[in-house]
Formats: sequence, C-alpha cells, structure tokens
Amino acid sequence: MPIKINIPSSLNEITLRQYKQFLDIQKENKEDRFLNAKMIQVFCKVSLEDVMRLKLSDSESIVKIISNMFEQKPALVKKFKIGKTEYGFHPELDAMTLGEYIDLDTFISDWDNMEKAMNVLYRPVLVSVKERYSIEDYNIDTASDMLDMPMDAVMSAVFFLWNLGIELSTAMTNSLDNQETELLTQYLNSQKSGVGINQFMDSLKGTLDDLKISLN
Repeated sequence: MPIKINIPSSLNEITLRQYKQFLDIQKENKEDRFLNAKMIQVFCKVSLEDVMRLKLSDSESIVKIISNMFEQKPALVKKFKIGKTEYGFHPELDAMTLGEYIDLDTFISDWDNMEKAMNVLYRPVLVSVKERYSIEDYNIDTASDMLDMPMDAVMSAVFFLWNLGIELSTAMTNSLDNQETELLTQYLNSQKSGVGINQFMDSLKGTLDDLKISLN
C-alpha cells in the first residue's frame, strides 16, 4: 500500500515546537540514518513505522528537501498567524525597554528557551493600517504561545538581528535615560562570558550555526 507523506514546502509549515523536538532527538543520537528517519517523522508528521517503509531513495530526497530549507537566509517575516491571532515583529526596536533587551540577550542563544526570545520580538497585533501596526506590551507569561510560530519567522528574526548588529545595540543604548543606561552597563559587566554587543553577536552566531545558516 502506497505511503502518503505531506512534505513541508517551506519553513512556514514547520513550527518552533517541531524544531525543538528534533534538536532534543539530535542531542541523544548522532547516527545519520536514525536522524534522517526522525527528521521525516517530526517534520512530515508521520509515524516512524511509515518512515521505515519508504524507499531509500525517497527518504533521501525528502531529507534533502527539508535540509535545504534550513540553509536559506529568509527575509524578515514581519507578520504571521497562530490560529486566529496575528503576530507582528517589534516595529520599534530602538524603543525596546531594558527588560526586553535583557530577556532577548539571555534567551536568543538558548534553544531550550528560544520561544522566550521570540516572545520579546513578536507580539499580538493591536492595530494594523497597511504596513504600519502596533503590538501588545511585552508579557513574559505568553512565551509558550510562540512554540507554534513558524520556523521561517524564527530564522528570519535571528538573521535580521545578526545583520542589524552593532546598530541595534547602539540604538537601544542611546534611547535609554541615564539611570537605565547605568543599569544596562551593570548588567553587561556582570556577564562572565563577555560584554555588550560582542556577547550578543556571539550568541547570535551560535544560534545561526545551529540553524546551519552561512554568514558569508
């Protein structure tokens, strides 16, 4: 009996939850054949039994299709929907608060908590007029909602921040008043692994490496 498998046509059909599930599997087993089978199981939403019934050539083709998706450099995804709720990328990064920046800096390199970083960057849209829109205030308690966001948005946000680089840090720092700047300086100086934009860029580079995105 033929096996019907729905192969994702793009990363917007793969969720952050699925990607994290695959990363957890990858941590426990490094054998290529096993990981290829689990990749098909997780991202195509089929049973492992059905995966094992595929022709070898078909399984290799599916793995290549999915792997190639993760090697792309997507343009910034400004909006997406989870269910009926529309989410928008933070429209004013230079107005980001100290607390938002610290949470973004803390979680952007941690795949176990990537939904918390995305929760800083993407919020439910309140009002939208053509290309302009406003988003809800930051609420750390809604982070788990981001597990169902599409992976093209996750990848695009990380890559966008990498390209933004020093300008992002400078813009946020310049927007803070003297007291907030002093608090930010104290926070950055307390980090054992580095300070400021260098640490943030290192975090982003590690995340991009995990995603197999080339920086060249």
